[in-house]
Amino acid sequence: MFSSVKCESKARMDGKTVIITGGSAGVGFEAAKDLADKGARVIIASRNETKLRKAREEIIKATGNTNVAYKQLDLSSLKSVRNFANQINTEGRVDVLINNAGAIALPDAVTTDSLNLTMQINFYGAFLLTFLLLPRLKASSPSRIINGSAAAMYLGEIDFDHWNDVGRYSIVTSLANSKLAMVLFNAELSRRLEGSGVTANTYDPFVVKDTDILTNLPGFIKEISRFFVNIIGQEKEDAGRQISYLASAPEMVNISNQHYKFCEKFLRHWSVSDTGLTRRVWEESKRLVKISAEEDWES
Repeated sequence: MFSSVKCESKARMDGKTVIITGGSAGVGFEAAKDLADKGARVIIASRNETKLRKAREEIIKATGNTNVAYKQLDLSSLKSVRNFANQINTEGRVDVLINNAGAIALPDAVTTDSLNLTMQINFYGAFLLTFLLLPRLKASSPSRIINGSAAAMYLGEIDFDHWNDVGRYSIVTSLANSKLAMVLFNAELSRRLEGSGVTANTYDPFVVKDTDILTNLPGFIKEISRFFVNIIGQEKEDAGRQISYLASAPEMVNISNQHYKFCEKFLRHWSVSDTGLTRRVWEESKRLVKISAEEDWES
């Protein structure tokens, strides 16, 4: 199934700054550790400061790279996303943005921003963060954006009138919709970035063992899911290495608007070629996250 040889890259990242959301645990942590080992300045982001501090210490101990920082980021709060982006934009360069954070089986609820919780954590938050950091990424080019998705996207639908409804979607369909939105956003992002020196690709980490992604599932379903994951899942170190490869490999420097699985190009969703749809995803997302005139570099 997976050969780690495909993902081996000896490329160094000295002088480069990498931001990884969901970097305090699981796949994000492993990717952060691998990139720190390549010499990158790594900024890990998540909600829990205690976990962030511990993760930073572990990365430094494992790699000897002390240029590892952490910043709190709560994707369920657009205010938190804006605060995080403002902090990053007052610093230096941003060479790689990895939108890795995500969750499944969240409560069927809306956030204080009046957005569907699953959609906000898995998509809107990443959309806003990417939009706010794009000027910095362009100034640091050649740079890369790597957006996490999942095979669930093939089951998703985009219904702009009901994106944020409560009581309409199941655990599976809400996840699928958010992951489909991410790949459609990535396609539009890639087109808008042509000629800028910034690339944007998506990746599917497949099924990964020993992470907390199943935490929110109900008891019996959680146990069945864990049993299934333990049989077919890959090690989180391997999944982290795959993300690190997309972030660092020299051969990836000019590749954009592709979908990756196990470090190889994989079948993209059929809707990514519908430029009318991807354009509307972009514009509707800007409206929903309330991009201000000050923030809107497109205008």
